[in-house]
This record gives sequence, C-alpha cells and structure tokens, in this order.
Amino acid sequence: MDRRQLTTALLEAGLPPESFQITGIHSHEPVPTDFWFLRPAPSGWDVGMFERGTYEVREHFPTEPEATAWLYQTMTGEPAP
Repeated sequence: MDRRQLTTALLEAGLPPESFQITGIHSHEPVPTDFWFLRPAPSGWDVGMFERGTYEVREHFPTEPEATAWLYQTMTGEPAP
C-alpha cells in the first residue's frame, strides 16, 4: 500500500487521527506530544515515534510498501490489508 492508502486504513481501523503523521499526507497543528511517523529518507523510508519533541527512527525500509505495511501492523496488531 502507499501512504494515502495507509492513512485511510489506519483511520478505518479506528486509530485516532493525532496518533500518526505521514509526511505530505497527514499531519496535525498543533503537533501532538507523541505519535508514530512515516517519512521519506535518502535511501528509502523511515518509520518511528515522535516523543517529547524528538523524532526516533525505529525502522528503515527501502520501499514505501514495506514501510507502510510495518507501520500498519505495528499500530494495529494486524497484518496490512
């Protein structure tokens, strides 16, 4: 799945909109105190947590589908659709 499909899938799974940030697709103002994020990186995609003003990359993936599938499963406990 791509970033747009991930955003839709997470919202349909009942996750609060403020619980994740997808660069270029889904973000919040003001910035929540903590959330999961997905963002492009020079050699692929970074996935991680934003907590207390700090971005912490937890995983790096070479492709968008791998990154979105990991984030979906991590946030929902279910395999990606």
